[in-house]
Amino acid sequence: MKGKVFDMTQSIPLQSVSVMSTSGAGTTTDSLGRYAIRAGENDSIWFSYLGKSTPRYPVNTIGNLQNFEVSLHVNVTVLRSVMVKPPDYHLDSIQNRKDYAKAFNFKKPGIGVVSTPGGAVGMDLDQFIDMFQFRRNKRMAQFRDRLIREEQDKYIEHRFSRSLVIKLTGLRGPELDTFMRRYKPDLYFTQVATDYEFQSYIKICYERFIRLQKVLSELRRPDE
Repeated sequence: MKGKVFDMTQSIPLQSVSVMSTSGAGTTTDSLGRYAIRAGENDSIWFSYLGKSTPRYPVNTIGNLQNFEVSLHVNVTVLRSVMVKPPDYHLDSIQNRKDYAKAFNFKKPGIGVVSTPGGAVGMDLDQFIDMFQFRRNKRMAQFRDRLIREEQDKYIEHRFSRSLVIKLTGLRGPELDTFMRRYKPDLYFTQVATDYEFQSYIKICYERFIRLQKVLSELRRPDE
């Protein structure tokens, strides 16, 4: 089936909306809000955008399967003026960079060239001296890199959240802790994956996790 997804005004198409079916198929809308998805007669489809999902629409109740249009309760004019991700993560990141501006703006020293009013050219002595403050420079660079790693980890935790994993897998307690450690995604995938791709990753990892748990359980079982 095919169709388009619009904002609440029913006039502006929405890009990167996740479209999913109960049979497991999924896709995302293009720059014109268009989508095409395989869905059986007994399937239902739903749409997800910025972490919010629509109700499920049974395929056998949809009149025109070649042009099923949906309007999401999203105001595009508002979206253009704010961050796409939840504000708490970005505000924390901005504040973190303000608090440690000296570290984030730090650059490894090099030798600069200065000229005098008389036309003479020479080395910048301040930069020359700074080059030999090895310990200070190394500590500053390491501190900056650690702050950046912390920001990246927080972003991964923001998308790969315990609440999302619980919702998709039902895991709790020690099993949830093990799953979160073992299948934590890398930064690149977390940045580029759509909502559908990210949720699919969690579901695939959950299937692997269950299979592994069964194998481990059988190995621990005493010989009969």
